[in-house]
Amino acid sequence: MKILALEREISDTTSHQFAPHLKAEAASVWKLYKRGGLREIYFREDRNEAVLILECTGMEAAQQILDTLPLVKEGLIEFEFIPLVPYPGFERLFGTQAG
Repeated sequence: MKILALEREISDTTSHQFAPHLKAEAASVWKLYKRGGLREIYFREDRNEAVLILECTGMEAAQQILDTLPLVKEGLIEFEFIPLVPYPGFERLFGTQAG
């Protein structure tokens, strides 16, 4: 299952709180990427928050994967999880969808 994970900073955090953990965070993200559960990672252009694409067995597995990140463990960020399914609209092109 593909899952979109949107990072959110916990309110009342400062950049000074993040700084000591950023190298460990990058190393943890790299390990997750190498293992295969984390497929893609981006930063939003409009704010300093990550957007991740995970491929795992479900929402609980996605939560467990990202709970290993240092910034999550330190209570500085959390994630919103959005389960994704393939776009079904192409079926309309071939007349195979009812209705």
